[in-house]
Amino acid sequence: MSKHIRNFINVTRLNKPIGFLLLFWPCSWGLSLAFYFDKNFNTFIYFMILFFLGSVLMRSAGCIVNDIIDEKIDKKVLRTKNRPIASGALNKKLAWIYVIILCSLALIVLIQFNFLTIFLGMFSMIFAFSYPLMKRFTYWPQLFLGFTFNWGIIMAWTSLTNEISYLPILLYLGAIFWTLGYDTIYGTQDISDDEVIGVKSTAIKFKDNISLFVGSCYFISSIAIVFVMINLKINFSLVPLILFILSLFYQIKVFKTKKPSSCLKAFKLNNISGFFVFLGFFMSTIEI
Repeated sequence: MSKHIRNFINVTRLNKPIGFLLLFWPCSWGLSLAFYFDKNFNTFIYFMILFFLGSVLMRSAGCIVNDIIDEKIDKKVLRTKNRPIASGALNKKLAWIYVIILCSLALIVLIQFNFLTIFLGMFSMIFAFSYPLMKRFTYWPQLFLGFTFNWGIIMAWTSLTNEISYLPILLYLGAIFWTLGYDTIYGTQDISDDEVIGVKSTAIKFKDNISLFVGSCYFISSIAIVFVMINLKINFSLVPLILFILSLFYQIKVFKTKKPSSCLKAFKLNNISGFFVFLGFFMSTIEI
């Protein structure tokens, strides 16, 4: 039993919470933005819990699908060769059972919302399960990850407002560039292995100017997020947004292409960056 639990935790990356937190923070941004216009605190807290659970469940299912699809690739990459499926520790049939259970639980969470949000959640499956294939066909898999990981902004907004607006869409676009930046940093760890086996990424495409590319992504992201914020009542909320921008600049300074540990360190800092944005939007709802 302990072996099964260990394999489950490893294949779902539950021992590496940065993954589901980076999926959750955009949801919290969208909820906080919607809460600014519809101040129902009890519903806000309840939906925060639901979106957190949904993030954990869908991130876990996505990791398993990714590992099933990438089994042969993972065996050739130093960082991933010991993953449960690649190493043979976890049977793929059992892995698919895990996926079905996790997606079923996520569906139970999803049907707690209104019809528009349920529809958007079902639509997001296109992104979620096609993303692992993108690295085989395009140098822009990180862009598809941005589409996937930040869709929660739109869903969170509609869960409270039951409508679409330009503000969450602009926030979504800004978040996509945030993800494009941080996942390029993450992908830098595997450049040498990926080039040998033929896997594509923005880290490879822009490896000669990678700091400039990441900096450009973070700049566009910051502009979009700040623009959304200035449409709200700005009080102390500006402070967390400044900290968010500074955290992005610090990441660019910290990560080095030839030092994988520095890339992982910079990547993990985005948990704090995501929290700063949430704090900024949430503080804008507080009456002073």
